[in-house]
Amino acid sequence: MTAPLRVDLLLIGAGPVGLFGAYYAGFRGLRVAVMDSLPQVGGQVSALYPQKNIYDVAGFPQVKGQDLVESLVRQAAPFGPRYLLGQQAERLEHRAGSVVVTSSAGLVVEAGAVVITAGVGSASPRPLPCGERHLGRGLHYFVPDLDTFDGRDVVVVGGGDSAVDWALAAVERANSVRLVHRRRAFRAHEHSVARLHASTCELVLDAQVTGLHGEDRVTAVELDTGAVVPADVVVAALGFKLQLGPIASWGLALRDRSILVDAAMATSLPQVYAAGDIATHDGKVKLIAVGFGEVATAVNNAAAVLQPEVGLAPGHSSDAPPALLERV
Repeated sequence: MTAPLRVDLLLIGAGPVGLFGAYYAGFRGLRVAVMDSLPQVGGQVSALYPQKNIYDVAGFPQVKGQDLVESLVRQAAPFGPRYLLGQQAERLEHRAGSVVVTSSAGLVVEAGAVVITAGVGSASPRPLPCGERHLGRGLHYFVPDLDTFDGRDVVVVGGGDSAVDWALAAVERANSVRLVHRRRAFRAHEHSVARLHASTCELVLDAQVTGLHGEDRVTAVELDTGAVVPADVVVAALGFKLQLGPIASWGLALRDRSILVDAAMATSLPQVYAAGDIATHDGKVKLIAVGFGEVATAVNNAAAVLQPEVGLAPGHSSDAPPALLERV
């Protein structure tokens, strides 16, 4: 049997919040590993919208998702975090003062503490009922490369933030863009909806897609109004089915598929913390910016438990030794 990997802190989830946690754990002098079921870092940002702009990260008027991920990886790099990718956290146990996490591939990690930064857990897109046979042949649930829109006739289906964001991304590149939504009101952020109304995107409201035309690839979209509109690219942004996966069986106190935490971001299990979208508490707001603060709180509280002589206060990064600054 392979010997377990021993670290001070294990972060479960390699999205932006987990990556910032890796930096902060390193800054606090902890040996850190980051586990994720995906084969790359970045979580859903890298998997779903790497080329879309994010507008609500402090200090960045706008930043592409993948650029943010790459910057976070560079920020943590001087501290040498171990990335355990393609490894879903399957089981969590407490043994002799350590938290032991076993992955679906059989990797065992012994940690002094764990911070769960798994975002919304596992997410699968809600399918477009009439379009499954065209998946990958013009129908997409997310678009990793915005070049897909270049010079095309694009139809986006949905009325939430993702649908509006995809439509706004497409209008700058596509030949035409239509957004089809079954209601007149949008669930998306008001500012984004205002931008949509001011854009060249055609809004087709109180309508639903009933069929996709085309043999080898999508050529048109049929609506329940009887209209048929041209389409080379269809983006079905109908939301996701969210599941906690194995985490749900670990005995954590939960509320609405989220992990309950206190002011220290501690969960109901000893030495286990949670931060980001997977964590909940009274007054919770789900933003990347909030997650950054939460994971810093979690890591600092874990550090105070693991290194009582150091305490909770992290000190100022601007006071870091010159050698560290040169490495960054």
